[in-house]
Amino acid sequence: MTFSGWETPRTVEEAYAIQDALRPLVDLVGPGPTEPATVAGLDVAYAEDDDLLAAAVTVLDARSLAVVDSAVVVGRPAFGYVPGLFAFRELPALLDALDRLTVRPEVLICDGHGLAHPRRFGLACHLGVVTGLPTVGVGKTPLVGRWGPPAARRGAWSALRDDGGEVLGRVLRTRDGVKPVFVSVGHGISLDNACARVLAVSPRYRLPETVRTADRLCRDALRGHLRSGQGR
Repeated sequence: MTFSGWETPRTVEEAYAIQDALRPLVDLVGPGPTEPATVAGLDVAYAEDDDLLAAAVTVLDARSLAVVDSAVVVGRPAFGYVPGLFAFRELPALLDALDRLTVRPEVLICDGHGLAHPRRFGLACHLGVVTGLPTVGVGKTPLVGRWGPPAARRGAWSALRDDGGEVLGRVLRTRDGVKPVFVSVGHGISLDNACARVLAVSPRYRLPETVRTADRLCRDALRGHLRSGQGR
């Protein structure tokens, strides 16, 4: 797989312009695959000084949830920390990791947001448009929106809406009585299907196995890199 052609913006104004140009390309309808064979998780870990990151992708068999492929890249954030532009810090490293896979995933599930973003173009949207793959955003905490608590049972949800009433995503309960997650469409998949994919890869824990495996991989890679003294 090759996801080339990405250029990091030099200024905040250039980053906003890129978002504005790419936002109309987001497909919020999908519907996306309902029975994918493979699902990937993407996550990024940062060193304490925020000057080093590890970006990981794990590809899981959608039925057994066994990891069938993975890749991790350690490097520097590609852009400064600017609210609403966080994807620009992580996207180059994540695309590099995706390029290193030998198994092409059918769906990407990001530790981050898609439409439920202050500029309606979170990391999941950006990744989806650039790669062309159906992409879902799963956040532990919300960036925007209002909602009521969903019912306590697994699979219950409530709408996440902006102040004007637009639906940005869903507040989804992945375990009975446990705090929900915040699901939004990134690209190429419907909100119904996005929530179904998240529940399918969350059989035991609050967070999807895709996110959990990618989180472990990037944290382990970063610790190993720091222990070796590289990049310091």
